Amino acid sequence: MEQDNVWKQPGDSRCAICKGAKMLCGKDRCPILVKFYAKQKTMPMLDSLQLEGSSPPSVFVGRFGYPKVSIGPMVPPIIGDTAIMDSPEQWSGLSIDEIVNFRFQLVRGKYLTDVHDFNSRIAEQTQEIAMAKSCADAEVVFKSKPTGRLALDDEVAPFGPSAKMESLDVNSMQTEQKIAKAYYDGDLKAKDAVLRLYSKDIPVSQIQKSFSIGLFGIDKNRKFVPTRWSITAVDDTIGNMLLENTKQYPFISEYRVYESSSLDNHFVIVLLPREWCFEMIEAWFPQTIWNPAEQETTMIASYEFYNGRKTYAEIGGSYYSAKLAVNEQLNREKRQAGVVIFREIRSGYIMPVGVWNIREAVRLAMKGKPVKFAALKDSLDYASKRLQIPASSWMKHSNVLKDTLNQRKLTDFYEA
Repeated sequence: MEQDNVWKQPGDSRCAICKGAKMLCGKDRCPILVKFYAKQKTMPMLDSLQLEGSSPPSVFVGRFGYPKVSIGPMVPPIIGDTAIMDSPEQWSGLSIDEIVNFRFQLVRGKYLTDVHDFNSRIAEQTQEIAMAKSCADAEVVFKSKPTGRLALDDEVAPFGPSAKMESLDVNSMQTEQKIAKAYYDGDLKAKDAVLRLYSKDIPVSQIQKSFSIGLFGIDKNRKFVPTRWSITAVDDTIGNMLLENTKQYPFISEYRVYESSSLDNHFVIVLLPREWCFEMIEAWFPQTIWNPAEQETTMIASYEFYNGRKTYAEIGGSYYSAKLAVNEQLNREKRQAGVVIFREIRSGYIMPVGVWNIREAVRLAMKGKPVKFAALKDSLDYASKRLQIPASSWMKHSNVLKDTLNQRKLTDFYEA
């Protein structure tokens, strides 16, 4: 049977035919094998119901079955400095293989509880781990040996095998006092706790974990928040706070183009000298994880003008991560601008690793030196040369660029 016919037969699996050898998906490396080899390094260390290790620190709250959810720590079978395993702010420059390798060493302990029920030792110990300033030594006893499955999620970083917990004990840890102070303040709203910790330079990823495990909020209102939701909630909360400042600043005086790349994601960011507006356009190349099509590139955009948007962004959590990162730089400069982000997701992005990748890539781009232009056309011509997709395709999907080209300014009326 010829390969072309195999691809088109309904019901057939390319993976079953390929088995990681023929690379029928067109990727440089087989995503299943990347996970498999990472898992193989971990599983021999988990041939027991008991696990001792140093949590980075890391915790996780599931979303299935809400309001009954599984909470618990993520602990590798390693004693020592494991902080890198759950510190996405430190992952810039690492390969997918490196990230998956240490992420799959994190074993997730699961304890089923109601989102409002904090009255168990496991819940208390999990919250203690989230408050740790550095690695927390823990001992977990499982009800069965941890097992793994291949899970893909564009919001959350991957992790290793999991099992239900019988018990959890934290043996040694140093508490992050800034987080502990917010935890013990039962009159402090969750939003205010998030913003206070951000202003005190607590990493966004650590604030997200603390928010998820119910450390913040008015005492009677506290609850566990699924990790997937907490990531976007914290990004959005911080991004909106920064945006309130951005809107008070004068406009930039020229068009700017910034650029960065991460894990075969290519970002080109255009800043416009106008009032705040924001748009992110994603282009998923053929045979990438969310676009298995053989030929067509899938493009999707989400945007807002000065007054914001009222519905959840079509492109998901990446929108809020990028918005946070852009406003960080505008706040540093005390300037306001319109923003358009072009993101090309190419074939080397063989599996999703979480929206942290977008936040850190945009942060990296915005810290770089931009290329400046006096005219919009020149900036877009330059941007298109840094991308593989033609400018006409981006323009077709962009509401902000169309608005910028078509809107009339006060100066137009004076000149008339």
